[in-house]
Amino acid sequence: MGRVYLTLTTTHRPATDLGFLLHKHPERVQRFEQSFGTATVFYPEASEERCTAALLLEIDSVRLARTVGRGTPDFSLAQYVNDRSYAASSLLGAALADVFSTARGGRCRSRQELADSAIPLVITIPALPCRGGPGIALRIFEPLGWQVTAEAIPLDEEFEDWGDSRYVRLTLTGTLRLADALSQLYVLLPVLDESKHYWQGPDEVDKLLRSGAGWLASHPDRTLITRRYLGRRSALTRTALARLAELDDDPEATLEPEVEEEVAEPEERRRPLNQQRHDAVLAVLRDLGATSVIDCGCGSGQFLTKLIKERSLTRIAGTDVSVRALELARRRLRLDRLSEREAARIDLFQGALTYTDERLAGYDAAVLMEVIEHLDLPRLGALERVVFGDARPAAVLVSTPNSEYNPHYQGLSGMRHPDHRFEWTRAEFAAWAHRVADDHGYSVAVSGIGEPDEELGAPTQLAVFRRG
Repeated sequence: MGRVYLTLTTTHRPATDLGFLLHKHPERVQRFEQSFGTATVFYPEASEERCTAALLLEIDSVRLARTVGRGTPDFSLAQYVNDRSYAASSLLGAALADVFSTARGGRCRSRQELADSAIPLVITIPALPCRGGPGIALRIFEPLGWQVTAEAIPLDEEFEDWGDSRYVRLTLTGTLRLADALSQLYVLLPVLDESKHYWQGPDEVDKLLRSGAGWLASHPDRTLITRRYLGRRSALTRTALARLAELDDDPEATLEPEVEEEVAEPEERRRPLNQQRHDAVLAVLRDLGATSVIDCGCGSGQFLTKLIKERSLTRIAGTDVSVRALELARRRLRLDRLSEREAARIDLFQGALTYTDERLAGYDAAVLMEVIEHLDLPRLGALERVVFGDARPAAVLVSTPNSEYNPHYQGLSGMRHPDHRFEWTRAEFAAWAHRVADDHGYSVAVSGIGEPDEELGAPTQLAVFRRG
């Protein structure tokens, strides 16, 4: 029986709120059976000032070997004698995803505002397989906002000449949403190990994109992460990178609709759909004569880089629920290099669109580009109240996928992105837009963005709301 250990600590006050976020009571020891062993959650310390949750995974090598599929080669003793039972890997990631599934989804009915907020966290893993040594751990985690301490573990402390093993002691320190931290661990533990304990099918791409929502598309090493996570399976990697390109301005890898080989592809279709959305929304803002704009759900600041070039805009703001995304936006905009006058034009702040926030008010236009589909439908009403009822900008621009167009995408099953809670047809989106306009005193016009299909419409839908 091997044991793998991970601790998660916060100093947010009251620190014992960690129990609410993890949905695990600090005064209880809870066990969860896995196909390869037993996961136990307990709290070594729990006070108002500091709280630590520990996940102990006891791996049964025999049980693990018996879960291997019939098509997997038989390596005899290698099935039973290996290091999988003693180091953090995809086994720990799978147990973490199962035990903390609700927390990883960012849901906490009694503390939802806290679940939506960044809190101080320290994550410690005593033994982590890391192909590439401490350097690769820094390269993977630092862009996500973590302070990383990765110490190589020697093969044998009594024989220094033997050198270091491929394991590291890893400590991550940062201020992030707990849900983001857990999702990053789920993806990156097997990435650093560069190995999975199970066979990977096409649904593995959806798992990667779902857990990587909000950070993977903008990670400078997203190709490395994707390749390693998918076990270097080239077909899956190509599919994943193409779908990630839908979320980022990447001219090298775009999610393209199917086209007949003998038909020349239109120039517009070769441009990433994300760029077409940016251009379309900018055109509307110019037509409106807006001088102040807030990008709601700005992510890593791709659209903000376009807004800041518009000299007619004297006041620009970006808001997002992710502190890490806002840090990436600051870097992308190079705010530290702007003149004082230029820096005064733009404001970035953390917030959730489902809570009233006076900082959202006072703008000529608000942009919600590919935002609403990431909300659970029951929470969409709160967004409507906050944006259209409380903030009440003169204009609101909302874009969202057209679900009818999805059959045009190769390798796409289900929704366009795993983090989408819903995707609407043109009729559904139009009905929602007209109801919201009637409820809050706006007029609305609905159109499409991207090369349209005669029957299925354009890939993206756009609603332009005008107050009064």
